[in-house]
Amino acid sequence: MLLTGKKIVVIGGSSGIGLSTAEVAKSEGADVIIASRNAARLDAIAEKLNAIAIPTDVTDDTSVANLFRSTGPVDHVVVTAAQLRTGPFRTVSMEDVRGTMESKFWGAWRVARTAEFRAGGSLTLVSGFLSVRPRPNSAIVSAVNAALESLSRALALELAPVRVNCVSPGIIDTPIRAAMPEMLAKAAASLPVGRVGQGEDVARQIVACMTNGFMTASTIYLDGGALAT
Repeated sequence: MLLTGKKIVVIGGSSGIGLSTAEVAKSEGADVIIASRNAARLDAIAEKLNAIAIPTDVTDDTSVANLFRSTGPVDHVVVTAAQLRTGPFRTVSMEDVRGTMESKFWGAWRVARTAEFRAGGSLTLVSGFLSVRPRPNSAIVSAVNAALESLSRALALELAPVRVNCVSPGIIDTPIRAAMPEMLAKAAASLPVGRVGQGEDVARQIVACMTNGFMTASTIYLDGGALAT
Protein backbone atom coordinates (compact mmCIF):
# COMPACT_ATOMS: atom_id res chain seq x y z
CA MET A 1 0.00 0.00 0.00
CA LEU A 2 1.22 3.46 -0.94
CA LEU A 3 1.00 5.13 2.49
CA THR A 4 1.82 2.34 4.93
CA GLY A 5 3.28 3.79 8.11
CA LYS A 6 2.77 7.40 7.04
CA LYS A 7 1.14 9.90 9.40
CA ILE A 8 -1.36 12.06 7.55
CA VAL A 9 -3.39 15.02 8.79
CA VAL A 10 -6.56 15.93 6.89
CA ILE A 11 -7.93 19.29 7.95
CA GLY A 12 -11.56 19.39 6.96
CA GLY A 13 -11.67 15.61 7.20
CA SER A 14 -15.17 15.19 8.60
CA SER A 15 -17.07 15.72 5.34
CA GLY A 16 -16.86 16.09 1.57
CA ILE A 17 -13.49 15.92 -0.16
CA GLY A 18 -11.66 15.85 3.17
CA LEU A 19 -13.56 12.81 4.33
CA SER A 20 -12.95 11.04 1.01
CA THR A 21 -9.25 11.83 1.33
CA ALA A 22 -9.15 10.39 4.84
CA GLU A 23 -10.90 7.24 3.62
CA VAL A 24 -8.54 6.72 0.67
CA ALA A 25 -5.44 7.44 2.76
CA LYS A 26 -6.63 4.92 5.36
CA SER A 27 -7.19 2.31 2.65
CA GLU A 28 -3.61 2.89 1.51
CA GLY A 29 -2.26 2.09 4.97
CA ALA A 30 -1.85 5.56 6.48
CA ASP A 31 -2.24 6.53 10.11
CA VAL A 32 -4.88 9.23 9.69
CA ILE A 33 -5.64 12.22 11.87
CA ILE A 34 -8.72 14.23 10.96
CA ALA A 35 -9.34 17.77 12.12
CA SER A 36 -12.49 19.87 11.87
CA ARG A 37 -14.52 22.48 13.73
CA ASN A 38 -17.50 20.13 14.07
CA ALA A 39 -16.42 18.04 17.06
CA ALA A 40 -19.49 15.78 17.19
CA ARG A 41 -19.34 14.81 13.52
CA LEU A 42 -15.56 14.54 13.74
CA ASP A 43 -15.72 11.98 16.54
CA ALA A 44 -18.29 9.86 14.69
CA ILE A 45 -16.20 9.80 11.51
CA ALA A 46 -13.00 9.05 13.41
CA GLU A 47 -14.62 6.07 15.11
CA LYS A 48 -15.85 4.75 11.76
CA LEU A 49 -12.42 5.15 10.13
CA ASN A 50 -10.37 4.09 13.14
CA ALA A 51 -8.67 7.48 12.90
CA ILE A 52 -7.67 10.08 15.47
CA ALA A 53 -9.92 13.14 15.80
CA ILE A 54 -8.62 16.54 16.89
CA PRO A 55 -11.14 19.42 16.90
CA THR A 56 -9.51 22.38 15.16
CA ASP A 57 -10.58 25.85 14.06
CA VAL A 58 -8.29 27.01 11.23
CA THR A 59 -9.28 30.63 11.86
CA ASP A 60 -7.63 30.50 15.29
CA ASP A 61 -3.84 30.55 15.70
CA THR A 62 -3.91 28.74 19.03
CA SER A 63 -6.21 26.01 17.76
CA VAL A 64 -3.92 25.26 14.82
CA ALA A 65 -0.86 25.32 17.07
CA ASN A 66 -2.55 22.87 19.44
CA LEU A 67 -3.34 20.54 16.54
CA PHE A 68 0.28 20.16 15.50
CA ARG A 69 1.52 20.11 19.07
CA SER A 70 -0.70 17.05 19.49
CA THR A 71 0.33 15.35 16.24
CA GLY A 72 4.07 15.97 16.41
CA PRO A 73 6.01 15.64 13.14
CA VAL A 74 3.85 14.34 10.27
CA ASP A 75 4.40 13.05 6.76
CA HIS A 76 1.59 14.67 4.80
CA VAL A 77 -0.95 17.42 5.44
CA VAL A 78 -4.07 18.16 3.39
CA VAL A 79 -6.19 21.27 3.84
CA THR A 80 -9.77 21.17 2.57
CA ALA A 81 -11.40 23.17 5.39
CA ALA A 82 -13.32 26.26 4.32
CA GLN A 83 -16.35 28.25 5.38
CA LEU A 84 -17.38 30.05 2.19
CA ARG A 85 -19.78 32.98 2.14
CA THR A 86 -20.38 34.89 -1.06
CA GLY A 87 -22.87 36.98 -3.00
CA PRO A 88 -23.10 39.80 -5.57
CA PHE A 89 -19.89 41.83 -5.57
CA ARG A 90 -21.51 45.18 -4.83
CA THR A 91 -23.72 43.95 -2.00
CA VAL A 92 -21.95 41.04 -0.31
CA SER A 93 -21.00 42.11 3.20
CA MET A 94 -17.39 42.76 4.05
CA GLU A 95 -17.88 40.48 7.05
CA ASP A 96 -18.67 37.60 4.69
CA VAL A 97 -15.78 38.50 2.39
CA ARG A 98 -13.32 38.62 5.27
CA GLY A 99 -14.73 35.42 6.75
CA THR A 100 -14.20 33.53 3.50
CA MET A 101 -10.62 34.73 3.20
CA GLU A 102 -9.95 34.10 6.89
CA SER A 103 -11.16 30.51 6.66
CA LYS A 104 -9.85 29.27 3.33
CA PHE A 105 -6.73 31.37 2.73
CA TRP A 106 -5.44 32.38 6.15
CA GLY A 107 -6.44 28.97 7.48
CA ALA A 108 -4.14 27.29 4.97
CA TRP A 109 -1.43 29.85 5.76
CA ARG A 110 -1.61 29.03 9.48
CA VAL A 111 -1.41 25.31 8.80
CA ALA A 112 1.56 25.65 6.46
CA ARG A 113 3.45 27.81 8.95
CA THR A 114 2.77 25.56 11.94
CA ALA A 115 3.06 21.96 10.72
CA GLU A 116 6.34 20.10 11.24
CA PHE A 117 7.07 17.69 8.40
CA ARG A 118 9.16 14.55 8.32
CA ALA A 119 11.65 13.98 5.49
CA GLY A 120 9.81 13.42 2.22
CA GLY A 121 6.72 15.21 3.50
CA SER A 122 4.14 17.18 1.58
CA LEU A 123 1.40 19.76 1.93
CA THR A 124 -1.59 19.71 -0.42
CA LEU A 125 -4.02 22.61 -0.62
CA VAL A 126 -7.44 22.44 -2.28
CA SER A 127 -8.66 25.44 -4.25
CA GLY A 128 -11.45 25.22 -6.85
CA PHE A 129 -12.31 25.81 -10.50
CA LEU A 130 -13.62 29.34 -9.90
CA SER A 131 -9.98 30.44 -9.81
CA VAL A 132 -9.89 30.14 -13.61
CA ARG A 133 -13.61 30.00 -14.51
CA PRO A 134 -15.24 32.75 -12.42
CA ARG A 135 -19.00 33.04 -12.16
CA PRO A 136 -21.27 35.93 -11.21
CA ASN A 137 -21.81 36.37 -7.47
CA SER A 138 -18.64 34.48 -6.57
CA ALA A 139 -15.83 37.03 -6.81
CA ILE A 140 -14.45 36.37 -3.32
CA VAL A 141 -14.37 32.59 -3.84
CA SER A 142 -12.66 33.05 -7.22
CA ALA A 143 -10.09 35.33 -5.60
CA VAL A 144 -9.36 33.10 -2.60
CA ASN A 145 -8.98 30.02 -4.82
CA ALA A 146 -6.51 31.82 -7.08
CA ALA A 147 -4.64 33.07 -4.02
CA LEU A 148 -4.29 29.51 -2.71
CA GLU A 149 -2.84 28.34 -6.02
CA SER A 150 -0.29 31.14 -5.95
CA LEU A 151 0.49 30.44 -2.30
CA SER A 152 1.18 26.78 -3.03
CA ARG A 153 3.82 27.71 -5.62
CA ALA A 154 5.47 30.19 -3.27
CA LEU A 155 5.49 27.72 -0.39
CA ALA A 156 7.08 25.06 -2.60
CA LEU A 157 10.14 27.33 -2.53
CA GLU A 158 9.84 28.59 1.06
CA LEU A 159 9.26 25.18 2.62
CA ALA A 160 11.50 23.05 0.38
CA PRO A 161 12.33 20.20 0.55
CA VAL A 162 8.74 19.79 1.77
CA ARG A 163 6.66 19.46 -1.41
CA VAL A 164 3.66 21.75 -1.80
CA ASN A 165 0.93 21.28 -4.40
CA CYS A 166 -2.63 22.39 -5.04
CA VAL A 167 -5.62 20.46 -6.40
CA SER A 168 -8.37 22.51 -8.03
CA PRO A 169 -11.60 20.49 -8.33
CA GLY A 170 -14.46 21.24 -10.69
CA ILE A 171 -18.06 20.29 -9.90
CA ILE A 172 -17.96 17.55 -7.26
CA ASP A 173 -20.99 15.65 -5.98
CA THR A 174 -20.55 16.41 -2.29
CA PRO A 175 -23.32 16.36 0.35
CA ILE A 176 -23.78 20.12 -0.11
CA ARG A 177 -24.50 19.71 -3.83
CA ALA A 178 -26.52 16.50 -3.47
CA ALA A 179 -29.56 18.68 -2.83
CA MET A 180 -29.16 20.20 -6.31
CA PRO A 181 -29.70 17.23 -8.67
CA GLU A 182 -30.75 19.39 -11.64
CA MET A 183 -27.58 21.45 -11.40
CA LEU A 184 -25.46 18.29 -11.18
CA ALA A 185 -27.20 16.74 -14.17
CA LYS A 186 -26.72 19.90 -16.26
CA ALA A 187 -23.04 20.07 -15.30
CA ALA A 188 -22.52 16.39 -16.14
CA ALA A 189 -24.06 16.83 -19.60
CA SER A 190 -21.66 19.69 -20.36
CA LEU A 191 -18.46 17.79 -19.52
CA PRO A 192 -16.41 15.58 -21.88
CA VAL A 193 -16.38 12.80 -19.26
CA GLY A 194 -20.18 12.85 -19.05
CA ARG A 195 -20.39 13.05 -15.28
CA VAL A 196 -19.53 15.26 -12.36
CA GLY A 197 -16.73 14.35 -10.00
CA GLN A 198 -16.91 12.29 -6.85
CA GLY A 199 -15.03 12.92 -3.64
CA GLU A 200 -12.88 9.86 -4.30
CA ASP A 201 -11.75 11.30 -7.66
CA VAL A 202 -10.22 14.26 -5.86
CA ALA A 203 -8.93 12.14 -3.00
CA ARG A 204 -7.02 9.90 -5.42
CA GLN A 205 -5.35 12.95 -6.92
CA ILE A 206 -4.42 14.27 -3.48
CA VAL A 207 -2.82 10.92 -2.63
CA ALA A 208 -0.89 11.13 -5.90
CA CYS A 209 0.43 14.53 -4.76
CA MET A 210 1.56 12.92 -1.50
CA THR A 211 3.30 9.95 -3.06
CA ASN A 212 4.98 11.43 -6.15
CA GLY A 213 8.32 12.63 -4.86
CA PHE A 214 9.03 14.67 -8.00
CA MET A 215 5.84 16.71 -7.76
CA THR A 216 5.91 20.17 -6.22
CA ALA A 217 4.68 23.68 -7.08
CA SER A 218 1.99 22.07 -9.25
CA THR A 219 -1.70 22.93 -9.51
CA ILE A 220 -3.85 20.12 -10.87
CA TYR A 221 -7.16 21.14 -12.46
CA LEU A 222 -9.39 18.13 -11.91
CA ASP A 223 -12.59 19.20 -13.63
CA GLY A 224 -13.70 16.46 -16.02
CA GLY A 225 -12.48 18.50 -18.98
CA ALA A 226 -14.38 21.72 -18.17
CA LEU A 227 -11.41 23.91 -19.08
CA ALA A 228 -11.51 22.53 -22.62
CA THR A 229 -15.16 23.40 -23.20
